[in-house]
This record gives sequence, structure tokens and C-alpha cells, in this order.
Amino acid sequence: MIPIRIFFLISITFCTTLARAQFPPPAGTPGTTAMFKDSSAFIGWASYCTISRGYINIADTTIKYNGVNKATYGSYLYASGPADELVVSLGDHGSALLTFDSPIVNRPGPDFAVFENAFGDNFLELAFVEVSSDGQRFVRFPAVSLTQDTLQIPTFGTLDATKINNLAGKYRLTYGTPFDLEEIKDSSGIDLGHITQVRVVDAVGCLQVPFASIDSQGHKINDPWPTPFDTGGFDLDAVGVIHNAAQGIDESSQLSAIGIFPNPVVERMTIISPLTGRVDLKITDQLGRVLLRGTLERKKSFDLSAFQPGIYIITFSLEAGASISKKIIKN
Repeated sequence: MIPIRIFFLISITFCTTLARAQFPPPAGTPGTTAMFKDSSAFIGWASYCTISRGYINIADTTIKYNGVNKATYGSYLYASGPADELVVSLGDHGSALLTFDSPIVNRPGPDFAVFENAFGDNFLELAFVEVSSDGQRFVRFPAVSLTQDTLQIPTFGTLDATKINNLAGKYRLTYGTPFDLEEIKDSSGIDLGHITQVRVVDAVGCLQVPFASIDSQGHKINDPWPTPFDTGGFDLDAVGVIHNAAQGIDESSQLSAIGIFPNPVVERMTIISPLTGRVDLKITDQLGRVLLRGTLERKKSFDLSAFQPGIYIITFSLEAGASISKKIIKN
């Protein structure tokens, strides 16, 4: 039997070690895992998003901002395509469901990253991240928050990124939080070689029961709260893909995984290609008249502001002869 004094010392040592546990630090510092939005590691982005808005104050749903008691800022369209600092606010416990042109797959290292719009390294709004391969069964990444959970962090309070793990929003604007599917390899009912959906769920920073969000270790998640504005809750910018099913197949097949963002387009259109070489493209109207020609290597933006509203066809082709056409809607 362990003497009580020794048991006490072991317990203190364990608790002290836990309290000092360090996760990767903020973007731009040694040891960080933050991924810059223009990193060549990103081969694709979410193609579509649906939003379920949450309240601006889940503990008192009578509180309103401009006459509405839920977050209203931004459009669901802002969450598709590359990270561009345009965001959609989820509100308390609001969620976003994102789909992709090609399924995300589990390969060595992180497989995708989630972007928020924190304006600094300390004012952080957090969210859980879940994935599904069938749209029915979702598996949540094992999030950890070691921030103290006895004193509520106020509306404009700050967090320490080194106490946060597997929660989206850990990093500042233009830097994504990476997620590695390998971490959930033991989960049942999911195919890590065919992830079709990513769900981002706002972690309510409120410490009040029953509104508090709980991490994988049973801790309450404490982040700035309440945020009783139209921009309340997690502000989703984008989900970038690092590994998908289009990788490792022949080039002609990879053409189908080229992404067009946004679509419909208002002014500027960004195209992302999983191919490492050059892709030729042309845009034609419905009469077959060529309106624009260009080339693409991984990522490029085009100005369509002079195009009249309507439907256009964009054709991508390779020197070897393979080609594919997609529809563009210009608003």
C-alpha cells in the first residue's frame, strides 16, 4: 500500500503537470501548427455550406441585437471556397455543415484545416469539429481546453492558445487550425478514406450549467462570453483540404476535382486545382463564344465583373488532351 504522504505528493505532481500541459503556441512562433491560408498544402476547399444559427445569448434568448435574438452576420456562401476573411457567424451553439467536391481522406499529417477570423493571438472564439462519411454518423475530434473554468472570461477577454487543442479558432485570422483524421481512427461507423462532410459547432464559452460546452476530458470550455451581437459565436471563414480522394489518381481524373469559388460568382472567381502542372481554361457563353482564355497552376483568381448575369461554361484541359467542362453562374 502506498503511504498517504507519498500518494499525496504523486497527486500534486500529476495535477501540476496537467496544469502546465502545453499545446502548440500561436501562429508565427516556434512549434506552432498554424497553417497559412496560401500554403501550397491546400489542394481544395469546401464547395458548399449550410448554416444553423445559434442565439446571441443562449442563457437568455430574449436578448436581441437589431431586433433579432440569433447571430445574423455573414452569408453561408462565405464559408465555401478559400479563406478570404469573409465569415459567417454561428452564434451560441450554432453550426455549419460543409461538403466537398472530392472526399477528404486520412493520410500522414493533418488532412484539413478550419479558419476563423480572430484579430489577434489571444481573443479566440472556439468551435468543435466533427466529420462524417455518410451524413448520418458524425465523429467529434477529442477537443481539450485547459483554460480555468471557475471565472467566466468576459466578452472581450483573452485566451492562451497553448491550453487549447483540437478546437477550431485556436489561431488568428488567415491561419487555419489543422485536424488529423488519424486521431479518430478507432471510432466506429466512419470511413476515414471517404469523409464527405465536416461539421463545425460553436463551443459555448458560458460556464453556467446547463449551457456550458464540455471538452473530451470533462472540462467546461471557457471563452469570451456573452457575445450578444450579430457577430456572436464562432466566425467561420473556410475549411481547407490537404488530402483528398483525387490525389494519387491519373491527371485526367483529377480534372473533375478542380474547384470554382464562389459559384455563383459576383465579381472575382478563384479556381483551385489538385494538379501540380499547368491547366488551360476557357470560358464560353451559351452560344459557344469564347469570352476568356487563361492558364492555371494550383490556384488563380479571375475578374468576371464585366460579364453579364447568366450561365457560362468553363472548360479545363490538359496538354495530353483530357478536358472537362463545368457550369458557372454569374450574378
